[in-house]
Amino acid sequence: MTSRKRLILNCDDFGQCRAANEAIIALLEEGLASSATIMAPAPAFREAAQWARRQGDRVSIGAHLTFTSEFPGWRWGSLTGAASLQDAEGFLHPDVESFERRAEARDVKREMEAQFRAVRDAGVRITHADNHMGSLYGLATGRSHLQLTLRECSARRLPFRLFRRIWEQDAFLASIAGAEKTLGKVVLLADLLGVPLPDYLVSHPYHVEPGETYASFKAILCAKLYELPEGITETYVHPAVPDRDMERIVPSWEKRVWEFRLLQDDDFLYALRDAGIALATYRDVAREQKRSRLGALMGIGKLLG
Repeated sequence: MTSRKRLILNCDDFGQCRAANEAIIALLEEGLASSATIMAPAPAFREAAQWARRQGDRVSIGAHLTFTSEFPGWRWGSLTGAASLQDAEGFLHPDVESFERRAEARDVKREMEAQFRAVRDAGVRITHADNHMGSLYGLATGRSHLQLTLRECSARRLPFRLFRRIWEQDAFLASIAGAEKTLGKVVLLADLLGVPLPDYLVSHPYHVEPGETYASFKAILCAKLYELPEGITETYVHPAVPDRDMERIVPSWEKRVWEFRLLQDDDFLYALRDAGIALATYRDVAREQKRSRLGALMGIGKLLG
């Protein structure tokens, strides 16, 4: 019987650095992760793209649309060189708020197109798209670029990482004021544009929390597996192998090593099986999650009426 609970384990930041590439390639080759999303502007993009090109359709690779460069001493610029997308040093903005305040929509569009084109020109056939650090969502200032993003995904017939509903047990997403109402409007637009979305997203802290250990981190993630709702849910990880350069530059380096370890951990693998969860990819989202455009029009009519 087909599992009614399916999980996309997506590895973000493919192409960010050698340590990330090594971990993500190992997880994908062993079938321990569902997919990865690749960063076209990042320093190790070429290495990641070369591997992904050789895999063809054996793996699910998405575009990790990147508009920020957050680590001092280890930064990258935009592909287009647009002034509104970069700081005084010529790098992408170091945080989401700076990007939201300064980025001009026309430059965001050109950069997004350039990143999609760079991945395509590298020979990688992408299955979906998502967004590095959530910079396109408007969470810092309300200046969202989601309409543009959904239009670009629609033009390429790609699913996008959002979610149709907020899982009430996800403390972070459930805590965002007005999120459910805003999400409903964005989902209607996605449906109208024919952009498939997963049912749910499960978030977890990016940094090591005070007092957190690998054992407590693993226990929390394993417990979440037993609580997952029915449907297609995505959660993301940022795995990396231990690396001295990463330890020097990335404040969250330890959590990245934990996430690489977690997906190989026998306890986590047992919990996946015991909870009756099947791994899924964005190809499943593309096949199953597209909704009626007529229904979206009716929903928009109700909002306007």
